[in-house]
Amino acid sequence: MTSGPTPVDTPDGARLAVFEDGQGPDLLLVSGLGGTAGFWAAAVPALARAHRVTRFDQRGIGASRRGTAPCDIDRLARDCLAVMDARGIATTVLVGHSTGGAIGQALARLAPDRLRGLVLSATWLKPSRYMTALFGTRRRLLDLDPVAYAATGTMMGYAPAWLDAHWAAFEAATAHAPTSEEARRVVRERIDALLGFDGAASVAAVRCPVLVLGARDDLIVPAFLQEELAAALPPGRRVVTYEDGGHFFPVTRTPDFTRDLLDFVGSLT
Repeated sequence: MTSGPTPVDTPDGARLAVFEDGQGPDLLLVSGLGGTAGFWAAAVPALARAHRVTRFDQRGIGASRRGTAPCDIDRLARDCLAVMDARGIATTVLVGHSTGGAIGQALARLAPDRLRGLVLSATWLKPSRYMTALFGTRRRLLDLDPVAYAATGTMMGYAPAWLDAHWAAFEAATAHAPTSEEARRVVRERIDALLGFDGAASVAAVRCPVLVLGARDDLIVPAFLQEELAAALPPGRRVVTYEDGGHFFPVTRTPDFTRDLLDFVGSLT
């Protein structure tokens, strides 16, 4: 049963809306550019059967207040630490999707003793021409037409057949497009944060076990970027690549995602 949202305050005035489900060893779920706890809704029931699952709306997103600190990947990683400290989580397996995976890499550098394991889902190692062009284009579209920004992101993020069969996901995304100036400001700074992330100098020093998850038809973080990330990690990392599912495969392939995640977590005990 979800107990939340519980507010967690940070020194700069951000107030993070935190949700918890289940009991047992800790899992911290960190979502991507959208930054919502709700991204994980489909996966939580399976994960919470034997784990305490913690997730939160990131600063300035959903029910969370923005605060005043500049937003970069390290700041978002420190927000994870604030949540862990407030909720009594000594160590956790962090599951980071897309930008959440960049946040996870930053946390592995900033506080390696707080991670028992790290799951890097549809994420990347360092800037590439592809992602720089893609998110630069999306940033411009955000200012020109925020509804089109939300629509194109949804169409790129989901496998087409899945989205056609689950059209409510498209309708929800466009209904919640960042149409206000404040909402666009938050998205802009998050795009800048992800484009500014470069984990190449520190990833080889990651001490905890790592699982890399990806999909071959991901148009936002293509498989070649996930392969580059896996190759840079220390020996012993696991890699699972789905043949399809799109960028949002935790939603489109929830049973496979939760199975592979739980298999990895089970190997750590």
